[in-house]
Amino acid sequence: ACRDMSEDERTICTKEMVKGFNDACLEAGTSVTGGQTVLNPWPVIGGVATTICSEGEYVKSDGAQVGDVVVLTKPLGTQVAVNVHEWRVRQTPKWQELLKRNIISLEEAEDMMHAAVCSMSRLNRHAGSLMVKHHAHAGTDVTGFGILGHAQNLMDNQSAEVGMEIHTLPCIAKTSKVEESGVLDFRLLKGYSAETSGGLMICMKEEDAVAYCKELEDIDEEPAWIIGRVVEDPNRKASIVDDFKTIEVEMKG
Repeated sequence: ACRDMSEDERTICTKEMVKGFNDACLEAGTSVTGGQTVLNPWPVIGGVATTICSEGEYVKSDGAQVGDVVVLTKPLGTQVAVNVHEWRVRQTPKWQELLKRNIISLEEAEDMMHAAVCSMSRLNRHAGSLMVKHHAHAGTDVTGFGILGHAQNLMDNQSAEVGMEIHTLPCIAKTSKVEESGVLDFRLLKGYSAETSGGLMICMKEEDAVAYCKELEDIDEEPAWIIGRVVEDPNRKASIVDDFKTIEVEMKG
């Protein structure tokens, strides 16, 4: 609870945050069993989820095979979108530079932030639950280390001597343009821009990946993409190829 709010503001805000957190847990098929509230400079909320499952109900993270493709279930660019939103709200010099150079318009910035919020608020529940059905070999989420950081962590954990080559970066519309403008280097196109509530990165056979992406889009009404491949590599290196392509992702939500 934010200590800088008035008592009435803090009470209302905290109740709404707890309600939203509980709603998200119910959507994920779990429940809140406890917690505590403390005073803090910022209004924040978080939790830890635990589960018990049997062999065959989950995918281990060490089974990637040479010839697998790599699927990503959410677009990149949340860090860029949220920062541009902050610049716009605060009318900072960086925001003025974006406008002056016609990098992005007010409407595009609002659409970018809306897309980021829609992406961050969409659970990975369906993306995760379909992994067993479609014979996934390995996977992880894409969050604070960026897509390349998490790809490297995943390769370091593999039983086989394999690496990953990423050839496609799906990005929330206009985030790559902001990145290329040089106003601030988020390292989005280098693979290290931090993501909040990012998607899953999954290794599986190509035919399984195609079926997986189709079924996930049918359920979530948002696309997933084949973004890379698993290759033989005794050094277990993850990399973005020199001639990678970007996809401008317009969110449907």
